[in-house]
Amino acid sequence: MSTSQPSQTQLRNMTWKTVKDLSVEVAILPWGATEAHNYHLPFGTDTIQADHIAAVAAEKAVGGGASVIVLPAIPYGLHTQQRDLALTMNLTTTSQAIILNDLIQSLEDAGVNKLLILNGHGGNDFKQMIRELQAETSVFLCTTNWWTVVDQENYFERSGDHAGELETSVMMHIVPDLVRPLSEAGSGKDRKFKIAALKERSVWAPRQWTQVTEDTGVGDPSRSTAEKGAAFVADVTEKLAAFLIDLSAADLSDMYES
Repeated sequence: MSTSQPSQTQLRNMTWKTVKDLSVEVAILPWGATEAHNYHLPFGTDTIQADHIAAVAAEKAVGGGASVIVLPAIPYGLHTQQRDLALTMNLTTTSQAIILNDLIQSLEDAGVNKLLILNGHGGNDFKQMIRELQAETSVFLCTTNWWTVVDQENYFERSGDHAGELETSVMMHIVPDLVRPLSEAGSGKDRKFKIAALKERSVWAPRQWTQVTEDTGVGDPSRSTAEKGAAFVADVTEKLAAFLIDLSAADLSDMYES
């Protein structure tokens, strides 16, 4: 497995000798999932990616003067439409909110003022949780889906939102030993809704995964390369790092333009 992932900003790799006198302004919480990713990517894909992106972005931000730490990743996500797939590990939104609230309290106790939830799974949605929890804490809360930070159309030829060209290329870059040969991958072909508004996504409804895809993938991975993944990760982490530098320096009592 690749050992390229940075460690100096990750709490899981630190000792009490380092942490006890550490003053941290921003914490990043990578939040992934445990689910099938076609035949060629591991169940931990969402968590591995979010954890890596967080670590690289944090290292770049610290190099730019930010005070940032990466918390251990949460490896379980919301999968209510995939529970019929074996060993897909589901956490309900209610459970996620309870976990998030407890972790926010721990950060508040430690004097950490800001938290970025770096989401790695499309089924997770933290916006409504943040709306509720923000009123109960002094910790500034924000979230982003790491794969939306830059426009993926500038890097990849074929669209897809699960185990397709984007995710496969990123995994080829960061953990090549965990990616099976593309000759083993399914096509990632998915069935669309029959109703026009649902098909074009002007109206949203959750997809029943086993009715949508036979190989659990949604998106063609056949043109994936490590080089595409490296370019995408580099630009995503640069943009995230710039945000973390700004967030670290921000005065929470003066967050809005005059």
